[in-house]
Amino acid sequence: MSHKNRWWSRREIEGLIADGRKIIILGGQVLKVDTWLPYHPGGDKSILHMIGRDATDEVSAFHSKEAQDYMQKYVIGVVDEPWENFLPPIQGGTFRTLASKDDDDETLSSDEDVNSSGKSTPPSPVFEAEEKAGSARQRRTGTGTDTPVSRASSLFSSEHEQEHSKFTEASVAHAISSDISNYPRLDKKSQADVVSKYRQLDERLHTEGLFDCPYSCYAVEFGRYLVLFALFRTFLHYEYYILSSLCLGLLWHLLAFTVHDAGHLSITHGFHTDSCIGMFVAAFLGGLSVGWWKRNHNVHHIVTNSPEHDPDIQHMPFFAISSRFFDSLRSTYYDRVMKFDIVSRVLIKYQHYLYYPLLMMGRFNLYRLAWSYLLDPAQAPRKGPAWWHRYVEMAGQVVFWYWFGYRTLYLSIPTWSSRVAFLFVSHMVTGGLHVQLTLSHFAMSSAHLGVHESFAQKMIRTTMDVDCPPWLDFVHGGLNFQVVHHLFPRLPRHNLRRAQKHVKEFCDDVGIPYVIFTFTHGNKEVISRLGEVADQVKLWEECRKVAAKDLVEGRHCH
Repeated sequence: MSHKNRWWSRREIEGLIADGRKIIILGGQVLKVDTWLPYHPGGDKSILHMIGRDATDEVSAFHSKEAQDYMQKYVIGVVDEPWENFLPPIQGGTFRTLASKDDDDETLSSDEDVNSSGKSTPPSPVFEAEEKAGSARQRRTGTGTDTPVSRASSLFSSEHEQEHSKFTEASVAHAISSDISNYPRLDKKSQADVVSKYRQLDERLHTEGLFDCPYSCYAVEFGRYLVLFALFRTFLHYEYYILSSLCLGLLWHLLAFTVHDAGHLSITHGFHTDSCIGMFVAAFLGGLSVGWWKRNHNVHHIVTNSPEHDPDIQHMPFFAISSRFFDSLRSTYYDRVMKFDIVSRVLIKYQHYLYYPLLMMGRFNLYRLAWSYLLDPAQAPRKGPAWWHRYVEMAGQVVFWYWFGYRTLYLSIPTWSSRVAFLFVSHMVTGGLHVQLTLSHFAMSSAHLGVHESFAQKMIRTTMDVDCPPWLDFVHGGLNFQVVHHLFPRLPRHNLRRAQKHVKEFCDDVGIPYVIFTFTHGNKEVISRLGEVADQVKLWEECRKVAAKDLVEGRHCH
């Protein structure tokens, strides 16, 4: 019997993962992808979040038929369907080796633990992690001198952490309860129905030709680029520096959408062709890195709005969209703790006021992230089809800073005050892009409903669309159809509006709320969410001050 036909039990799969094997389930087949990790153009983190899970819908959404056929070389057998997901190790799942003497899987109900990983139970991100963090913080508060003040401080710290933990737990529990009541049940039958109808929708979009790119639309886009570039050069020549910087900023704003399209391979659907388009526009024309973007963005699409895992909502110490961030969570993407320290508390108290000013500076942060990616060989693929992309992007950085930094800023503009004004105005104009990137997620759910939630339901639950007239679609660059885009990331941008009506019908059919706001309403929702979290910080600080005063004055009650 071929090794590709070998049947694997769930217990055996658990044992393989416990031994460090990278196992994913794809259409009932078992794939061991250990050797593919350093080759994957989208980085290793997106694969690690699929370990022990049925990744059929995620793989289908992100990969071409050719790429899926290529994956057959990693097949080591089959499993019974439907597959019951494990919680991936990167998300805290724990696994038993085959040598373990624990009871078999069959002794547990599959519904006993929403994060079930066989007999082992992963640490709860709501309870255990906070208790451990609290214990560590309490140990660090010791001064070596057992004075009344130190005892009071220690007691206050302990009780503050307990109250802090309780508040967070209550907030998270309320969010989960709200989502569970508003979305389809998480039982196998309900989620299987969502999955089945989502796949039928995918087939319908393919049948209607919506995955075929309308290249004539890019001809119109190219015309806009040429007009803005001509205006940028003309105003620069006649020394209208502010007008020139505005046109350059708008050009970068529109070009970012083409980078987004190319990064998802939604232009030609060819890996090398779209990759070259993305690298040319991002690095040579914009000074950014599409390689970094792929590594970051693929993870965002898989674990959307997860505080511990989604880099697109991990903006500490500047922003926190959930009280979960108050627990100094560890980012699995950045491999570091996002500290909720004094700086975070100060900034987050005013985050709803800082939202627009900080996002206007967002492009400078993209430069930093691009260079951190390009200078770290461990982040970029070192083998496989994308091994050379890092070097092309490095060359692009040199070209960009030559034409923009040297020839434009330094040679074409005579005074330092004008140079600084040109630099900041051109970059502040692109702040609208960062508003759009955060708009569709900051106001949406960040609750984790467990490993049994389907890909389609999670994408819709954590994403919203922005309603606008068709003639304004080019300004939003397709980001106003985030629900559609998250369900079908390889769908060409100019077909998203046509696909939206089908997605709405799908949502009505399966009972998933489809959230869509106007641009103004969406901004109000985001500011409101940021304001709510800011108020929570202020409330905790007031309670802490009152509690500290009561303890010092001896009014503490047990």
